[in-house]
Amino acid sequence: MNLESPGAILFKIGPVTVRWYGLMFVIGFFSAAALAMRLGKKWEMDTEEMLNTAFWGFGGGVLGARIYYVLLEYKRFLQDPIQAFMIWTGGLSIHGGLLGGILAGYIYCKVRKLPFLRTADLMLASLPLAQAIGRWGNFFNSEAFGRPVNSDFPLKLYIPPESRPLEFHEQQYFHPTFLYESIYDLLLFSVLYFGLAERVKNYPGLLSCIYLAGYSIGRLIIEPMRSDSLLAFGIPAAILTSSIMLGISFILATAVVLYRKAHPLVPKDSTSSNTSSDETTSSEGHP
Repeated sequence: MNLESPGAILFKIGPVTVRWYGLMFVIGFFSAAALAMRLGKKWEMDTEEMLNTAFWGFGGGVLGARIYYVLLEYKRFLQDPIQAFMIWTGGLSIHGGLLGGILAGYIYCKVRKLPFLRTADLMLASLPLAQAIGRWGNFFNSEAFGRPVNSDFPLKLYIPPESRPLEFHEQQYFHPTFLYESIYDLLLFSVLYFGLAERVKNYPGLLSCIYLAGYSIGRLIIEPMRSDSLLAFGIPAAILTSSIMLGISFILATAVVLYRKAHPLVPKDSTSSNTSSDETTSSEGHP
C-alpha cells in the first residue's frame, strides 16, 4: 500500500485558508471531549465543568506544545521569529502539549474546586483518541515520517522532495510512522476507555498514570523509526521525555494504589458510613 498526502490545504475561500492539520486537531478534540463527558456523566461529574476543563486543557496544550517545539528548534526560529506563531504549518510537540494541558487543567480545577485527579482520569482516558486523529494532520503535512524503505515495502509513505531531510533527499518512500502511532493511540484509547476506566475509577489518578506509561512505551517503540526527531542533548527529545515520564508514572501509580489501599473510598450508597458524597468527592481529588 502506497500512501501519499493530497496536500496540506483543504480549501481556500478568499483570504481564508483551511488546512487539514487544523481540521484534524478540531475533530480529535471534540471527539475526545464528547467521550470524556459521556463517561463523566456515568461517574456523576458535572459535564459542563468538564467541557470547560477540556477547553482550558486544549488551549494550554496547544500553547505548551508550541513552546516546547520552538525551544527545541530555537535556532531555526531565531532566523524568522514570526514563524513561531504559525502553528497551522505544523510543529507541535505532544510532550509539551501534555505538560501544558495538564497544567492548565490543574489550574482550572483548583480555581473551580473540582476533583483534579478524577477529572484528569476522564480527560486522559479519552485523549489517545484525539491523538490518533490528530496524527493524520502530520500525514497531510508530510511530516513525522520514518526512515526510508524500498519501493517494494508493503506499507510505504511517499514524501515530496521539499519535505525530505537532506540526507534522504534521493529517497522517495518512508515508514508511515504517523500511521503506526495513530493505530497505537487508538488501541491505547480502547484499553483505557473501554477496558480499564470502570475498573480503576475508585483509584483516582491511576488511569492517568496508566495513560502516561502506555503512551510513553508507544513513543519509545516508534520514535527510533523516525527520520525527523527533535533532538535534546544530542538524543531524540521524545525518547528522553518518554523515559522520564515512564519512570514518574510508575512511581505515581504505585503511590496512588498504596494510598487508596490505606484510605479506600466510601461508596456513595453506603449505609454503614456517615461520610457524605461531598466529602467522598473531595477526597478523590487529593490522594
